[in-house]
Amino acid sequence: MDRRHGEQNMRRAAARRCFMACPVTITRSPAIRPTLPRMVPSPASRTARLKALALDLGFAAVGVAPAVTPPHYGEFLAWLESGYHGEMQYLLRHAEARRHPRHVLDGARSIVVAALPYDPGLPPVDPSAGSVARYAQGEDYHARARRLLRRLVAELCILFPTAHARGIVDTAPLLEREFAQLAGLGWIGKNTMLLRRDMGSWFLLAALVTDAELEYDAPFSADHCGRCTACLDACPTGALIRPRVQDARRCISYLTIELRGSVPEALRPAIGDWFFGCDICQEVCPWNRRPGDPRPSASLGAHNATLTDLRELFALTEADLRAVFRRTSLWRAKRRGLLRNAAIVLGNRCDADAVPMLTRAAEDPDEVVRASAVWALSRIAGTTDIGASPPADIGHHAAHP
Repeated sequence: MDRRHGEQNMRRAAARRCFMACPVTITRSPAIRPTLPRMVPSPASRTARLKALALDLGFAAVGVAPAVTPPHYGEFLAWLESGYHGEMQYLLRHAEARRHPRHVLDGARSIVVAALPYDPGLPPVDPSAGSVARYAQGEDYHARARRLLRRLVAELCILFPTAHARGIVDTAPLLEREFAQLAGLGWIGKNTMLLRRDMGSWFLLAALVTDAELEYDAPFSADHCGRCTACLDACPTGALIRPRVQDARRCISYLTIELRGSVPEALRPAIGDWFFGCDICQEVCPWNRRPGDPRPSASLGAHNATLTDLRELFALTEADLRAVFRRTSLWRAKRRGLLRNAAIVLGNRCDADAVPMLTRAAEDPDEVVRASAVWALSRIAGTTDIGASPPADIGHHAAHP
């Protein structure tokens, strides 16, 4: 007995030594509860939420396309090779960047494209003011679209916490119309504008490039232009050389906005009354004769003070012109372009009352302004009756049907 008792004591002592050498912590086991999987919204549901917000903000339509090489990128390169871009050298410099959206945002996977409508109502008829493209009337659309895109980017980063995104309003190397068609928003018409059956083409495009994988829309594959050639027939300068191909060097919008030098003399009469931009190829489009009303909360501003008496512009300094136009799209033309355009319009009108201002402009330090004023004066002087109607080649548009 004594021997067995001694062995047990030895084993207990060894166990105590092992316990002290290898301490453990004993805790009370919590009650076992079933663990439910965390529900993460699918890309489809998060994409739907993003689209809903875009519509709530005032965009008229929104779609999502994959970030891929644009289907007609080759045609774009051929267009550049033909020289149809004119003096828009930035298109040539960044041609390669337009090959894929990853040049806009590293790792780009999705592109959200939204349509921002503007008022298709006719501009007020004011004999002292030149015609301004509808999109350019009111606040500069860049400012409006950027505010909306910032809110979209913020929402996307909530829905996709690790995502990166960049908002674009025709200021980055992205072929927006191509991606708008890929996103199912509409088709590219023969006038090179994106068209929708419910809105025509009275809208601008804004894009959001992101590395998040969203749910993509089906591309718009139909062509609803049919055999119509109204836009090609109506262009007074012949800029639409064939369906969906525009020679920008002859386009009135290019001549009055993008061109920095003198407008070729042969094209000046065809500019007619257009002071900034041109809407002719949109006005004659059958799809633009029955567009839905623009959403009041989003539609860009209608006519404002930017449609001013053209004769008064020649009395303003550059600082004065900047103060008048700097918050509008018109300031893209700068002083030279605005005064050049005003002189051409006044010359086309054969406006005798403009002679004193044009005579002053004929001595302007800027050679482009001088040349345009001299041409306008010679055109006015060439009429048989100073007070008569302008000659037939004025190229007046069908803007006020």
